[in-house]
Amino acid sequence: MRKLLLLVFCQFCLLAAFAQQFSQDSAWILNNYTKKEFQIPMRDGIKLFTSVYLPKDVTEKHPILMSRTPYSCAPYGDQFTPNLWFRDYRYFARENYIIVFQDVRGRWMSEGQFVDVRPFNPDKKTNQDIDEASDTYDTIDWLIKNLSNNNGNVGIFGISYPGFYSTIGSISGHPALKATSSHAPVTDWFQGDDFHHNGAFALIDAFAFYVTAGFGYPRPIPTTKRPNVEIKLPSNDNYNTYLRIGALKNFMALTGDSVAFWKDLFAHPNRDAFWEARDIRNHVQHIPSSTATLIVGGTFDAEDCFGAWRSYAAIEKKAKNNNKLVMGPWWHGQWASQDGARFGNIRFSDNTSHFYQNEIEIPYFNYHLKGKGDISKLAEATIYFTGENKWKQFNQWPAAEKTDKAIYLQPNGKLGWDKPTGKNSFSQYDSDPQSPVPYTQD
Repeated sequence: MRKLLLLVFCQFCLLAAFAQQFSQDSAWILNNYTKKEFQIPMRDGIKLFTSVYLPKDVTEKHPILMSRTPYSCAPYGDQFTPNLWFRDYRYFARENYIIVFQDVRGRWMSEGQFVDVRPFNPDKKTNQDIDEASDTYDTIDWLIKNLSNNNGNVGIFGISYPGFYSTIGSISGHPALKATSSHAPVTDWFQGDDFHHNGAFALIDAFAFYVTAGFGYPRPIPTTKRPNVEIKLPSNDNYNTYLRIGALKNFMALTGDSVAFWKDLFAHPNRDAFWEARDIRNHVQHIPSSTATLIVGGTFDAEDCFGAWRSYAAIEKKAKNNNKLVMGPWWHGQWASQDGARFGNIRFSDNTSHFYQNEIEIPYFNYHLKGKGDISKLAEATIYFTGENKWKQFNQWPAAEKTDKAIYLQPNGKLGWDKPTGKNSFSQYDSDPQSPVPYTQD
């Protein structure tokens, strides 16, 4: 009991310390930043809603750090986003970055039509030929010409879907864009991110994201409100819900024609031109040598682990720019959080998120956008080895000293290095879709 009380007391003290830190950070940011909102015109006349947090400091000119998102740059109006003191943005604020959030085309308060992972168009001929790269270019051009006291250097970063906008933003070619960082970026939704795993449709991810969470519902006009999700499910329990709905056609019958990309998923069950156009790896050769890229991911990331590894590999193979990789022991987005010291009940050698934020992320952007510091120590690949519980650095990835060795299934559910000698040995189990193996919240 004494140990339990001591543990509870320590946790209470830790929470109190965090709360005090956040309170101090929020007070500092509110006192040292001004928020402005703009509707930035694109080349085809569509306006994109953009929130800008400007440092009050005028003793020097400041770089611009931008994140483009389909998830809303709320809160709208006078309120500040708490991300500025809860997440890694607080370090950029301490460095007096101009911090920019933008609702992408067709989402929330931006005009236009939204298209999921809108394909890159390398052959634009008129101002009506747009894509996310051109929207990025036009936004950057407006920002450096209209925001006072900026130093003419721009960086982009984003996690998950915003990571896709960071990668395609790298292709924009604007001379002011000096560095991007794509975190767990959506890269190829057919092969390995979110909705397909090696081509196999991940029903629960797709249905939960587009339908029950409401992401895929139409938004005819700009709005600050979430869509009204009217679908009625047979149960609040996922296990029972998916078992009772049953076949894919039954899920489709629930949604009708209201969710466009949900219909696209059904219309393109195989890898075809639709998916090829949405694989950003096919276009990274357009990243100019003047734009540095930093790809970040987590080895415990259930959503977009594939995207980080494969984006780095594609850029490394096709582009001629400065490209780096960081992979830590993180769940989806954990590298941007306060707590990188553990994954569930697995403890690591240090707070890996703080290490990344202070030793890699801030130095990377400071060097490219402020001309400050030295990143010569930033290796080509910085990878956390959970088995050894420490960071390792490599001058290439995969590591030059890597060797492949086969490991084999053995009798009685074991693994081993020796190739089995039995010619007809096997293990079997029953797989019944009507009686699947239950799972727990853990």
